[in-house]
Amino acid sequence: MTLQEWLLIILTGSELALLMLVLLFFSRLRKSEELLTALQQNQAGLVAKLDQSARLERELMESFEDRQNELLALDSKLHTRSEELSKLLKVAEEYTRSPEFLRQVILTGQKKGLSAKALSKATGLSQDEVELILDQAGG
Repeated sequence: MTLQEWLLIILTGSELALLMLVLLFFSRLRKSEELLTALQQNQAGLVAKLDQSARLERELMESFEDRQNELLALDSKLHTRSEELSKLLKVAEEYTRSPEFLRQVILTGQKKGLSAKALSKATGLSQDEVELILDQAGG
């Protein structure tokens, strides 16, 4: 074999090696491209999930705000109702302590057959006061 043949074999071998390297490079480039496409799809899915999560969070915050406003309104109504009931209770207590009401309770109790002692306990008056009211009503 001559020098030219050796040179031709070496050059052909190197060209084949370069061709193999180019094919290997394109193969890896294709795999990288597929990986990049997969990553882009995953990123798009992640962005969609983040968007949905943000939307749900906004809805939750709006709902929470609405419930807070409703609770404040209910608290205000409850406070108003509490004041009204306190006033009514005060009026009722004043009425039940009035002499006319106590007299009516004692007379009604006597008609039902309750003793002066029982009427005394029910009205918070002494037994003597109850007897005095009964005497006044009877005579």
